[in-house]
Amino acid sequence: MRSVHTIIFAKAPLAGQAKTRLIPALGAAGAAALAARMLAQTLSEAQEAALGTIELCVTPGPGMASWRGLTVPPGLIWSAQGQGDLGARMARAAQRASEKGEHCLLIGTDCPDLRAPQLREAAVALQDHDAVLIPAFDGGYVLLGLKAFDARLFADMPWGTNAVAAETQRRIAQRQWTLSCLPALHDIDEPADLRWLPLDMAVQIDEGMHAK
Repeated sequence: MRSVHTIIFAKAPLAGQAKTRLIPALGAAGAAALAARMLAQTLSEAQEAALGTIELCVTPGPGMASWRGLTVPPGLIWSAQGQGDLGARMARAAQRASEKGEHCLLIGTDCPDLRAPQLREAAVALQDHDAVLIPAFDGGYVLLGLKAFDARLFADMPWGTNAVAAETQRRIAQRQWTLSCLPALHDIDEPADLRWLPLDMAVQIDEGMHAK
């Protein structure tokens, strides 16, 4: 199978700044602890999938104090998300990979159900499709895989709404690209989503909250 470049988009897991929509349920420290745990799991699953290069595309940029102490897989590449909305930041990262002739998977850190098997399945699907998508049950998506770059997949997208996955599929169809759409998974964004947390992660977060 051809090597695939996995690009993980992450925000520093700082109290009061990370997973802010979960603060009413978890508190600022609990929400940040969950963000840190999901980031660590995403890195671990990407390493286990062993698809090729892993890039951690972050805000604030690499080298900032926010990232001190983070354990990352050996050989991981750091990059800065830079300015602009989510679409502009994703587009830059996808374009960099495309310019190197690489297939890429774009993922975030908000989906504990996105494990190594799903990453491998997406990479396999990308071998004979132009794009691969794993939708989120909230209408967004948790993974977008691309063989080639097209800025129109990211520009003027209604980010944060339940129309993102459907609109992305529509735009891919407009390009006349082939698409593999894999089973939907749950993002953890709102307090109601916490019921989808894996039990081991939920216990860790609960213990962390009570320890403070």
